[in-house]
Formats: sequence, C-alpha cells, structure tokens
Amino acid sequence: MKSVVEPRTVWAPDAARRERARLVEFATFAETFGAPATWDGKDQRLDYAALHRWSLRDPPHFWAAVWQFCGIVADYGPTPSAPGSFVGLERMAPPDPVSGPRWFTESRLNYAENLLRRKDEHPALVSWDETGQRSVLTFAELRRHVARFGAGLRRLGIGPGDRVAAYLPNLPEGVIAMLATASIGAIWSSTSPDFGVEAVVDRVGQIEPRVLLVADQYRYLGRRIDSLPRAREIARRIPSVEHTVVVANGAHSPRLDGFHCAVGWEEFCGDGDPEPYFERLPFDHPLAILYSSGTTGLPKAIVHGAGGTLLQHLKELALHTDLRSDDRIFYYTTCGWMMWNWLVSSLATGATVVIYDGAALAPGLAPRTTRRQSAPDILWDLAEAEGLTVFGTSAKYLSHAEKEGLAPARSHSLIQLRTILSTGSPLTGDGFDYVYRAIKPDVHLASISGGTDIISCFLLGVPTEPVRRGELQAAGLGMAVEIWSPEGEEVVGEAGELVCKQPFPSMPVAFWNDPQGEKYCDAYFSHFDGIWRHGDWAEETSDGGWIIFGRSDATLNPGGVRIGTAEIYRPVEQLDEVLEALAVGQEIESSGDVRIVLFVRLREGLTLDANLRDRIRRQIRESTTPRHVPAVIVQVADIPRTISGKISEIAVREVIHDRPAPNVGALANPESLELFRRIPGVNDVR
Repeated sequence: MKSVVEPRTVWAPDAARRERARLVEFATFAETFGAPATWDGKDQRLDYAALHRWSLRDPPHFWAAVWQFCGIVADYGPTPSAPGSFVGLERMAPPDPVSGPRWFTESRLNYAENLLRRKDEHPALVSWDETGQRSVLTFAELRRHVARFGAGLRRLGIGPGDRVAAYLPNLPEGVIAMLATASIGAIWSSTSPDFGVEAVVDRVGQIEPRVLLVADQYRYLGRRIDSLPRAREIARRIPSVEHTVVVANGAHSPRLDGFHCAVGWEEFCGDGDPEPYFERLPFDHPLAILYSSGTTGLPKAIVHGAGGTLLQHLKELALHTDLRSDDRIFYYTTCGWMMWNWLVSSLATGATVVIYDGAALAPGLAPRTTRRQSAPDILWDLAEAEGLTVFGTSAKYLSHAEKEGLAPARSHSLIQLRTILSTGSPLTGDGFDYVYRAIKPDVHLASISGGTDIISCFLLGVPTEPVRRGELQAAGLGMAVEIWSPEGEEVVGEAGELVCKQPFPSMPVAFWNDPQGEKYCDAYFSHFDGIWRHGDWAEETSDGGWIIFGRSDATLNPGGVRIGTAEIYRPVEQLDEVLEALAVGQEIESSGDVRIVLFVRLREGLTLDANLRDRIRRQIRESTTPRHVPAVIVQVADIPRTISGKISEIAVREVIHDRPAPNVGALANPESLELFRRIPGVNDVR
C-alpha cells in the first residue's frame, strides 16, 4: 500500500538556527568518539543521515558520547566507554545477566541527582490550574522539598527496590515525590485520578507498593471532583499499602478519615533533611513502572531502568528537541502517561518545566478583542504568560483546537515559542497546516512517536532539518528503525510493521512478575524472531520521512488489503461537521470478509443524513482509494478513549462483535461503549 500523503516542505530552519543547534554541537563533539565529520561549517549543513548511520554502526561510542556531552553525573570506571562497559549489544533480545544487552555495566548513578544538578534560584517547576492559579519552585526549593519527602520515606524504612505509587492530578507534589523516590533507589509508579478504581487496582495492585500518595480532589472543566472515595477504595483493595500520604489540593487541611495509617503531606515531610540523599545504583536499577493501555488484556507492568531512561531522555531533549537551560518546556499530560516522565526529565538540562492540572480545552482567563468570550484556550494563555519555548501536546488536541476555531497566532503573543511537539496519535497533514496557519508560521513542528514500552521515542524531530507536511522527520539517533512486510523484509514507500533491529538503553528492564521473561518476549519478539516489533503500522517514505497509520492490531483488512485507520480519519475530520471519527473492521461470517464500519461524532445539534454520508464517502474516496470507503457510517454521541486520549478502536471492535471489551477500566469514558451495543445494521449483521 503506497502512501496517500503528498509531502511538501512546510518549514525549514534558517542558517543561524542550524548553526546554534545543540545537535550540531554534539556532532562535532562526537568526532572525538569516532564519529565522521557531519557538519559542514561553510554551507552550514548537518548530514543527519550520516550521523544516524554512525550511531547504529558504533553504539558503544555513540551512547558514550551522549553520556559525556550531556554531563551525566555518576561513578564509573576509567571512562564511560571502558572495555567491558557494554554486554550483549550484538543481539536484540530482552536484557538478562548472561546474554541480553546491558549498558554501562561499571557505572552507578542516581536519576534524581542528575535532574537536580542545579542548586540556584532559577525556576525549576511552574504549576498552573484551570483558573490560572500559579506556583513556582526554584531548583533550590525543589531540592529542599525532595530532601524532605525523601527523609519521610526513609523514616518508614523505604529503600532500594520498594515501590511508591501515586494516584494524583498533575501537581508539584507528584514531581517532588517521584524525585524523592528515585533519590533513595525506590521504584515510582503513578496513575491519574481520572482512572477508575478497577483500572488502578489492575495496574498498581500488581507491584505491591508500600506507600500510596493521593490527592483529595482535582479540577476538570471548572468542577472540583472529590477523589477521596476512590482513593480510599484503592488503598483498601491493595493490601501491601502500609501508609497513605494525602495531598490537600486546595486551601484546607487534608481529610484522613477512612484510610489505614494516613498522614497529610506536610506532616509526612516534617522538617526533613536540608539536602537530598542520593543513592547511586547500577545503570539498569529500576526507576519506574509504567503500564500498557490494557485495551487488549490486563495491563503489562513495564519496568524501566534509571540509566536507560535518563540517557535516552537526555538524547531526545537535548539533541532532538534542542532544549537548553534557559528554555521553558510544557507538555499537556497527566501523571499517568509516559510523557509526564519525559517532561520531568527536562530538569536534567537545567530547563524550567511547566505543568498544568485541568482540561486542555478549559476556557481562557480573560476576554480578548481577538477571540470570542470564553474561548477554550487556557493552554495558549499559559504559553504566552510563561514565555514557553517548547509546547507539547497531542494530535487530538490540535484537531479539537482547530474545530473550536482557536487561532493563537492572532489572539496571543507567542514570540518565544520555538518548537511544538505532537504525539499520542498520528498528526494529519491538515494538522500541520493548522499549526503553521493558525498557531505560528515560524516554528519547528515535531511529530514524534514511541510509547510507554520504551518510555521514549523511535521517531523524532530534527531541529536542523526541514519539516514535511504529514511526516515525522527521522528515526532517533541510536534507533535502528525500519518498516517490514509481513514476510520480514524491509520495505520503503509502502506500509508495514515498525520494527527496531538493534538494542537501545531504554528497553524495559523487565515486566513485573515475569521472572523468565516470557511475557516480555511475547510482547515484542514473538512476531519476528529477535527483532523488536512495536505494533505500529507505518511507512518510511522515499525521501526519508515517516508516516504512522495507527496501531497494527487495529488496522482494517477489507478484501485482504491492510488499511491504517489514520488514513480514513484524515479526510473525514477535514469536514467541519465531524468532530472525530472511529473506524473498525467488522467480520461478516456469511462472506468470510471484513467490512469497514465508520462511527462519527458530529457537532452539537447536527444529524447524520444521507447527504452528509455521501459527502463523507466522497471525501474518503477522493483522498484515498475506493477500498477505504466504509460500508456503514453511523453517528454516535461519544467515542471511547483511553486515559491518555487515544481512541480505542479495539474496545469498539469487540463490542460490535458481542465480545467482552478488555479492561474497560483503561478508558476515560467507559460508559460510551454502551452506545455501540445495539446499533441496527451493525450489531445484527453476521
């Protein structure tokens, strides 16, 4: 299947921006580690492809160069690239003490120590809520708070390997507690309060935490939501929880009734220690446990190591995002999504991290002459007020912002904004157009793609390269990414499975409760022997760009032709009437084939009639191929999505086949599944 996107350059860095990019500085620095000369100072051009080839040809020296360039603080042998520092890099297989890939085996480090290297009064953490209420912690203050919470953990006897879990909104206390947990070598795991009780117990219950952090309430679209009833039930359902720390998310004392051994945040921290205690541990010592979405079964508890997470994040932030110590970076995320971990790692560059607790489309703070009353643009108020240089969001947010008619280029001053990041789902060509038309014409738009499984990205932005409409720019340095056909052959210019052929430091250390690595191997290495199959249906274009079509387990297969769902969503969501769409393949027993069923959510007050159905079909046919045209189009009032905002095709697919939807607790709006159970012309067709 060939790409249906016609790429064109929508932005290119000028010579001055290319020359001052940290990636260029690194390329020159890496020459002392054996990298070829890739920066042409005369023409001010970087040969990124050559630098990428070297990073795959010589992984030990490449990663050692990243280590030293980013100034990682650690105890290690004579040099980070000393003989014996790397084991098993010749094979792509799960890490194990005998033959699996292991990195910097002589090194001992602490993740939190690397994030808290600054000790001055420079802003470290800025927090906003929907009302614009703002708080600031400097690096010096953040260190003191981490020291206090870390001392509280140590008083309880919490140490290396113990688990600390959180059920929190996106508050400063979450960042503080995570860093404190990491500082003593304990393992962090967090979920957000929009998870239901069952979803949290399914996840956190697996890892048996000793300490649980909760907040008494959170804000969403102007409402204060009491989260303590669910928090009490979660604490009761996880027997390993010995202590609960309650954060008062407002101007009041914490409510501790109904918990076993509960204490308020301030009481828990006490006077604390004046400086954090940092336990330096092996490179692959567990840092955090993240969870798969759980839409295909019980969530996998994925264990990520401290060194691999730190090294990979620094590579992506410093080299691919061009993040510097004087930058201000924001990502719209909850603390239950891997992008929260990624954002927090920005502290290691010395940059200011900005977090936000609330709805992405909450109303702005004050009327402006250039926008309508109560426009849902709080995030652009934040971007302007904080002078953000890097703004991170999702493709879904950008789509909704366009549908809402937001035009920050007219309504806000975004002078400092240099980079916009998008992830979570494929960013369409129209999404690129919207950013450059309505947000800022001179901005590096980096559509990035990776996942919880690697706590990082396979495909990233490159600040020295042009941006092409509808394409991700490049495979990340050190990531041997290819697209393979079902037969296991590399393909270019057509869709296939996204794979990675060589190991990388942020591969999971393990799955929890998987001592033999069987679940780990089955998740990534069972499809292609010894090759990481990520589960994305994607394409590498002939000009070196990349396109993501969706999850490969959600691809459609009418007439035996595989179609990525994003290929259908792109043209459908161009129509003003359609807010969002969801497509699934329905099995027809009588013919043994599969037909495409498209569900659409329309603007309020609109009804799907024959005319709009015809327009949708025509839009799809003209933008793609006749095979993409759905057999059935149905209007629904809501579409199920995961907590991180991804639509759940798999859950809907199972429901319309009268099969149980797996792990409904992973959905932000599980009640929406009922809309798909009794649809004439769909559920009654076999």
